[in-house]
Amino acid sequence: LPGWRRVSAPSPAAPAGPRQEQEELDDASLTPTSVNYHFTRQCNYKCGFCFHTAKTSFVLPLEEAKRGLEMLQKAGMEKINFSGGEPFLQDRGEFVGKLVQFCKQELKLPSVSIVSNGSLIRERWFKKYGEYLDILAISCDSFDENVNVLIGRGQGKKNHVENLHKLRQWCRDYAVAFKINSVINRFNVEEDMNEQIVALNPVRWKVFQCLLIEGENTGEDALREAEKFVISDEDFEQFLDRHKDVSCLVPESNQKMRDSYLILDEYMRFLNCTNGRKEPSKSILDVGVEAAIKFSGFDEKMFLKRGGKYVWSKADMKLDW
Repeated sequence: LPGWRRVSAPSPAAPAGPRQEQEELDDASLTPTSVNYHFTRQCNYKCGFCFHTAKTSFVLPLEEAKRGLEMLQKAGMEKINFSGGEPFLQDRGEFVGKLVQFCKQELKLPSVSIVSNGSLIRERWFKKYGEYLDILAISCDSFDENVNVLIGRGQGKKNHVENLHKLRQWCRDYAVAFKINSVINRFNVEEDMNEQIVALNPVRWKVFQCLLIEGENTGEDALREAEKFVISDEDFEQFLDRHKDVSCLVPESNQKMRDSYLILDEYMRFLNCTNGRKEPSKSILDVGVEAAIKFSGFDEKMFLKRGGKYVWSKADMKLDW
């Protein structure tokens, strides 16, 4: 199967009981095909529903981050996605740029991508690192600037939507596949985005349902209070139905999102979200990928069901830049 691979010795004995099945699962070899590395929690926006908040300011030294990425590549990683926080805050984008170049040039990964709010990206970054990047995903939750301000994406005189179009053009100019991520919440659930998405023509439009994570955007120790942003499953389905004719639409409900991502935090610990919190493993830098990955809570079937494995190398997309 694409995604993760489980390898365990077949048993000629009678069917295993629950304890033996658990032991076999614990001993299984798991392949981290697609990894999301949130190397920083710091951000220049204050999105009210954010579920990976600035609880620390820690960022690994560059060489340690490279060491961890090489460990993941040797364990079977094919796709790396750099996220945050805001990835372009660290060293004004030089940190993520060097990691992107390392992953494509040295590790030869088929797919290297970034998720960003786009506010800090400059054309000079594309000139220096664009050739090493397969996909740039920009977060855009509304095409109404007033709604963006309500959500927490307002940046004074800067216009988030105007910047989105500028980034779209740079992706064309420097042959980077362009993607849009939108979190559907109480403030944008009634919006019709068909015309704007078709005009921008991203390779994928990932549409998430607003998700609550204990300790991140809900609960006593959380930095956000996202309850007012939450929508029902029915509301989410109505939004999807309104945009069903957009060919690049990729919907992700709460259930799909919580269990089907392999997430590394700033310490390179896998984060298990199955219980509604982010429970960290030990760092792969300390115990290795195989030992740490057992605690990730990853749902392989959901990863495949949501289309986690797709054409993710720009060399294979055959796009008209």
